[in-house]
Amino acid sequence: MTSPKSHVCPWWLIHTFDNPLRRLVQNPERILRDIVRPGDACLDLGCGIGYLTIPMAGIVGPSGTVTAADLQPEMLAGVRRRAEKSELLSRIRLHQVDASGLHFEAVFDFALAFWMVHEVPDQESLLQQIGRALKPGGRFLLSEPKGHVRQAAFDRTVGLAEKAGLTKVNPLDIFFSRAVLMINRRGKDRRAADPYAYDSHLPCGAV
Repeated sequence: MTSPKSHVCPWWLIHTFDNPLRRLVQNPERILRDIVRPGDACLDLGCGIGYLTIPMAGIVGPSGTVTAADLQPEMLAGVRRRAEKSELLSRIRLHQVDASGLHFEAVFDFALAFWMVHEVPDQESLLQQIGRALKPGGRFLLSEPKGHVRQAAFDRTVGLAEKAGLTKVNPLDIFFSRAVLMINRRGKDRRAADPYAYDSHLPCGAV
């Protein structure tokens, strides 16, 4: 996915923005509740120590799964601790990614890349892999921090996602973020695969 760790937020800094105060402005349940569904197979890419992973596992329920993917084993260890404490570990798969890629093919109903794509040198390759990892009609939430990513750069990232076969549904209102919901347009019958895939009125999970 990427090679040098210098591009990635180090694990020892994660608590500076993964803490209870963040819930006041970026409530995970509000962000996810209108997009993630019970029974979904989800991917949380660049999951950190599980700020969004754990609430996502609660939403998908016992019939769903969340794959927490990160470069750093320390992050995944943090997800494990939180999942065990929340009694949700049975719904969560821990996956350490590396420079060789994600290695998923059409297995996810929903993928999340929250504040991490700007850290990846080869965004085009990453987004191509995300597109391949989604089922036909699968949903993708892309969110980038306004402080690091200007609108023009975000628009370029969205363009690369569209090149990867993803279609923009609507922007999302998430605090201090540039965010958009997209769907995987690949597949013979996209509406049959996901009846909500082209609903432009899909709630945005505003915070």
